[in-house]
Amino acid sequence: MRLWPPTIRWSWSLPAAFILFFVAASAPFPFGSTNDLSIAFWCLCLGIAVIFAPTRDLRTPHLWLLAGIGVIVAAYAFVLHEQLSDHPWVAPFQPIWKQASDLLGVPIAPSASIVKNEAFFALGAPLANILAIVLGITVGADRMRARRLLWVIAISGAAYALYGVASFLIEPTMILWRDKTAYLGSVTGTFINRNTAAAYFGSCAVIWMLLILEDVRRRLPERRLIWKRVWRYVSDIPTREMLPKVSALMICLIAMFMTGSRAGVGLSLLAMIVAVTLFLRRDLPRRTGILSSLAASTAVALGLIYLLGGRVSNRFDLQGLADEGRVEAWRSTLKIIGNNSWFGTGMGTFRWAFPPYRSPHISIYGVWDRAHSTPLELTSEVGIPLTLLVGLAWSVMFVVLARGIFTRRRDVIIPLAAAATASLSLLHSSLDFTLQIPGYSIPFFALFGVGLAQSFRSWPARGEESRSPMIELDQPGTRFPD
Repeated sequence: MRLWPPTIRWSWSLPAAFILFFVAASAPFPFGSTNDLSIAFWCLCLGIAVIFAPTRDLRTPHLWLLAGIGVIVAAYAFVLHEQLSDHPWVAPFQPIWKQASDLLGVPIAPSASIVKNEAFFALGAPLANILAIVLGITVGADRMRARRLLWVIAISGAAYALYGVASFLIEPTMILWRDKTAYLGSVTGTFINRNTAAAYFGSCAVIWMLLILEDVRRRLPERRLIWKRVWRYVSDIPTREMLPKVSALMICLIAMFMTGSRAGVGLSLLAMIVAVTLFLRRDLPRRTGILSSLAASTAVALGLIYLLGGRVSNRFDLQGLADEGRVEAWRSTLKIIGNNSWFGTGMGTFRWAFPPYRSPHISIYGVWDRAHSTPLELTSEVGIPLTLLVGLAWSVMFVVLARGIFTRRRDVIIPLAAAATASLSLLHSSLDFTLQIPGYSIPFFALFGVGLAQSFRSWPARGEESRSPMIELDQPGTRFPD
């Protein structure tokens, strides 16, 4: 069954799929889409796609997932109302407004946010992520479109990695058409920050690794692998068929290592190790197979760091696992949370809330406009209750993806890729701000949605109803030509 290039038949759901593919491939391009104009454009595109979103393939579990997202949207709307309204229902006014009024001697209308109306302008990135995951679920309910999104993200990621390496070798002082002012010794691709670039290239490398493993596994005749014969079967695969995928994987890995990001490289390799082990779990010996696979994958990862990650190793030697200034910033953010537990300081206000709490142990150089920990920054801006609700949503997502990984055989790489990249991005965002960069978050929230949709058994394709009932599509021991 041919997946790429796709066979196109017109339907009213095609605009949603094409727009989603376009946004997923293009979001990293304009400097990671961190400016308001880019975010507004992606929200417009995704909003139009939601209007045309296909619903024919949705089943009851998908509707429950969309309902859960609706709860998150309602919670965000409530917090947004409290932070923007002149007369909030339950949120207290920030004391800073009374202090300013007393100092200036003029009346100032108070607000539950420390910066009036900033929450409205900060809504763009979360809105784009929500639209992306909704489209991922609706579009990804069809397995063919789900697989095509996987290919779109993988191919575009390899293209950005190739550009990043080439531009670093040719003109390392430029990002696209702008001068590069930071990280001159690192590959950043089209992103400004090398840590985000490392997570992006690492996530794409995870997808390419799974695509290669799926292709190789499908070509092996045994239902359960006989490892002594594997190399013979692999060597029979035509080079021209495997070389493009292997080359794409290598360029993503090279770009990832050339970023010099400690957390990005380390977590990406960890995600690859776990993803490979989970994919091969049925083919491994029952007693020692998983441990042997983890040991072998770790050895390969350490070898790659030794061969390609010299700058990463040097940063570990010089700075350890985390910078002292970043740890102090986390402590300062915890103080903000302690004083603004219920509704935070206001969405998008961290840069203004941080200075009064800034630790004296942090260098006076520079402005801390991010907490370098997305969960902490989110909590400081919107409060503990909404953050707990978002954390619960992430937990539910991982449970659903785990269900897909351990119950599906056909297309198992879709929920597995989603789970691996979600784990990578969440862990990395706990140490940095990867998920706050729309150029990264939009395509991978779409992938998360696709993974959720494909964690449940698919409807039989047209014409298959008479040959096999739906309940047998994912039964153990069934082989599927893709």
